[in-house]
Amino acid sequence: MRFRIIFNRTGKQRMLPMDYQYYISAWIYKVLKQADKDFARFLHDQGYGSGTTKLYKLFCFSRLNFGKPKLWKERKLFEIAASTLTLQVSFDAPEAATNFIKGLFMQQEFFLGNKFNGLDLKVTNVEALPEPRFDENMRYRLVTPWVVSYQSDKNKPAQYLKPDDENFQELSVKHITEKYTSTRGLEIPGNMINFKPEKKYKRSGFVIKTGNTTGDKGCWQHLRF
Repeated sequence: MRFRIIFNRTGKQRMLPMDYQYYISAWIYKVLKQADKDFARFLHDQGYGSGTTKLYKLFCFSRLNFGKPKLWKERKLFEIAASTLTLQVSFDAPEAATNFIKGLFMQQEFFLGNKFNGLDLKVTNVEALPEPRFDENMRYRLVTPWVVSYQSDKNKPAQYLKPDDENFQELSVKHITEKYTSTRGLEIPGNMINFKPEKKYKRSGFVIKTGNTTGDKGCWQHLRF
């Protein structure tokens, strides 16, 4: 299920930290917690999957759409002139939950940012978006960076792979099949999924908390499923 959430700025603040994705994630968890504390705690602390590293969350979100901001690169801030902002959020939930999820987010008011910079926002509308029709061969365009990491030694930091890395596709398919198995209870062989970049990828970097995370945006073609 996909939703478009529409916000209005309610304060005079215009500066938003470039790592606002972390604060968006925290806000979504907070909204879920208000409805079901046990479910929100499960999403945050565990997720779905097995082991200590293969744990999955059942929602994802795009970047905020706030037009073309002024970039304060050294201060790692966006200066936003737009009064209306939008966000897409997707949940792995049945269609019957549409009105329930819309109700959770409607009229929410919150501060997005850190103790120094951020925006006062109010949700003014939540729109359910039509579900895509899936075919055997499809093209997918990412709305948020695709991050694939590999940790060869648990005592060393994870390595973030580029799409042209020889291990990128193998690890991506492994992740997709494990997520499907953990949420659907059905196993699918990895050789049923194949994809390739249709265009040259674009590197996308931003700061999250105290570490650097780099994702890659591009257009991908799904060949067989």
